[in-house]
Amino acid sequence: QVQLVESGGGLVQAGGSLRLSCAASRSTFMTYHMGWFRQAPGKEREFVAVMSRSGAPTSYADSVKGRFTISRDNAKNTVYLQMNSLKPEDTAVYFCAAKTNLLGFTTGHTIDSWGQGTQVTVSS
Repeated sequence: QVQLVESGGGLVQAGGSLRLSCAASRSTFMTYHMGWFRQAPGKEREFVAVMSRSGAPTSYADSVKGRFTISRDNAKNTVYLQMNSLKPEDTAVYFCAAKTNLLGFTTGHTIDSWGQGTQVTVSS
């Protein structure tokens, strides 16, 4: 399985931006569909965004549409999440996820590999 390491989290004021990165350990990165989930305190982990291994299609949770953008650089084995117009309710630990089968990705139940998570805190 591929190992994933996230970076880029931090503290930001509402309305600000952050870019998360997720670096994969293996050259087989291109065989994986990649995405992001998040988990806020006291809540279940929820889907945020996914990008297929070819770069299209992409899908987003309704709560982040128009504000977040997922992208990937297959040459660098890295997937990104650009987060703009951040809100306090975006505060959560963000997890990178990899899956070889796109079917069911958004449920989070059959993810092949998870990153360790990176904290994003948005102050009001």
